[in-house]
Amino acid sequence: MHDAVPLRTILLTGAAGFIGSHTAEALLGAGHRVIGVDDLSTGSRANLDEAVSNARFRFVHEDVLEAGFLGELVATTRPDAIVHLAGLVSVDRAERDPALNFRLNVEATQVVAEAARTSGVPRVVFASSAAVYGNSQDLPLRESGLPGPAGNYGNAKLISELLLRQYSRSYGFTTICNRYFNVFGPRQDPTSPYSGVVSVFTDLLAKDQPVTIFGDGTQTRDFISVHDVARANLLAATAPGVESGSYNICTGNSRSLLDLLKALKEVCPSAPMPRFGDPRPGDIQHSRGAPELAAARLGFTARTDFQNAMHELTQMKTTPACQTA
Repeated sequence: MHDAVPLRTILLTGAAGFIGSHTAEALLGAGHRVIGVDDLSTGSRANLDEAVSNARFRFVHEDVLEAGFLGELVATTRPDAIVHLAGLVSVDRAERDPALNFRLNVEATQVVAEAARTSGVPRVVFASSAAVYGNSQDLPLRESGLPGPAGNYGNAKLISELLLRQYSRSYGFTTICNRYFNVFGPRQDPTSPYSGVVSVFTDLLAKDQPVTIFGDGTQTRDFISVHDVARANLLAATAPGVESGSYNICTGNSRSLLDLLKALKEVCPSAPMPRFGDPRPGDIQHSRGAPELAAARLGFTARTDFQNAMHELTQMKTTPACQTA
């Protein structure tokens, strides 16, 4: 159990995004000051409605890669930690536009690391991904395993991890890379081409439209609530004595897509039956993370009940399919 921590100033990039906005709320809820940076290219100002009502939150509308911007902001605000969540999150677009992927997912990390180095920021937290493991079926996936990313997105995340690890060794500040597994929850845009399967399924069921499962539905994922992910980011940024390293942010449990559909059907009992399509080339069949290292070093354990999270996602839906007793 980590000791209570003093109130700190945290600079948060990607603050208006899905995970970023929840992280801002978690930091503010713990009493910290937050400087949220976002260029709103994919994030939404509406996601920050709760944060902006807090006097300890300051929003800066700017691109992290704007020349000189971040270095000057860090130098003038002197944050106790930088939580770097900004980046390209579309795996498909990373393949179509490798130059953009490199710029947003590698160069931006370099800019953050250099701003931290030149201003003496003691800690950087980075949004990494289970994509660094690629198609490994050596389950559960452990941080000690050999990474093997299968595409541009996963490779960019791994390059950023290696870059931050070297900065930590060379310049003495702490760098923590949180490897998110399958994150879901409120504010995840179901219309996005890279939105998570939970968000897409929930939106379709609420509209009385059938979901499409590619394959037989037995493929499994380690689904984790965005509320848990935000708490993991809070701990990584503020808990005392955390070691530099990479940490799985996962539940340690796997659920099949059929299990997911069953849970959602309990929330939306009269939703139409699913459709089944051919398996998609390159889709990973099974994924499950090992949560022990994050528990030991970050003090993080996922605790959001999956079924309650399903109810949260549909509580604002008013269609007949999602009306429960």
